Amino acid sequence: MNIKIIVAAHKKYRMPADRCYLPLHVGKKGKADLGYQGDDAGDNISEKNPYYCELTGLYWAWKNLDADYIGLAHYRRHFANRIRKMTFWKKDPFDAVLTEKEIKKLLKKSDIILPAKRHYYIENLYSHYAHTHYEEHLILTRKIIEQRTPEYLSAYDQVMEQTSGHMFNMFIMSKEKCNAYCSWLFPILEELEQQVDYTHYDPFQQRLFGRVSELLLNVWIQKNQYHYQTVPFINIEKSNLIKRIPAFLKAKFLHKNTAAVFNAQLFLRAI
Repeated sequence: MNIKIIVAAHKKYRMPADRCYLPLHVGKKGKADLGYQGDDAGDNISEKNPYYCELTGLYWAWKNLDADYIGLAHYRRHFANRIRKMTFWKKDPFDAVLTEKEIKKLLKKSDIILPAKRHYYIENLYSHYAHTHYEEHLILTRKIIEQRTPEYLSAYDQVMEQTSGHMFNMFIMSKEKCNAYCSWLFPILEELEQQVDYTHYDPFQQRLFGRVSELLLNVWIQKNQYHYQTVPFINIEKSNLIKRIPAFLKAKFLHKNTAAVFNAQLFLRAI
């Protein structure tokens, strides 16, 4: 069982020790070499990283990586062992990162592993996105799905009404399912790219395609009714949730679309 989990990174950083983790320099095109595999090799969309975020890494893995299972994690956010997360994270969070042996054991039961759902409680996924970013993105995405793959429209509407979801574009799945997912996802995003004038957005809001895709992973899972397992995830760096409360209130009641508001969403997400 050959497993490769790309760890999306834009700077040099400590990486998990297990051989299944592949550090990937996302947005590498035109940048200094970090000593990692770059997402600018082979068939790639590396230049779109400011807009697609870690998805330029996913695209590279889809088109170029030879493995039985493909996954995506972040240099500061990883899949975790539930017990070790509770025990070790205050000492060394990397001690809690899921090992290759543990991943193989999980994959014997299901060929999809997702991060535990994040809960918003007082908002659904649609309203949370609309308050933090631009509702237009979701309206256009729905129209594109209706035109391209109408069989997914009901699942899209259902997911938008949910108050929780699997976020961060993180997953581990069989290459076959990864191929199917990417073949569905990227044409939708490419069409959305043609319809949204994001040239006047600030750099924070220009990352919209990476954020819309977080929701679309849930739509794809919902529509196909795939069996999956969830595991916790661990943030390698600590964050101060209390400081994010004011930004959350701006997002909810004043509709302030700023980077601080986006960070406030972590306050809403139960660990």
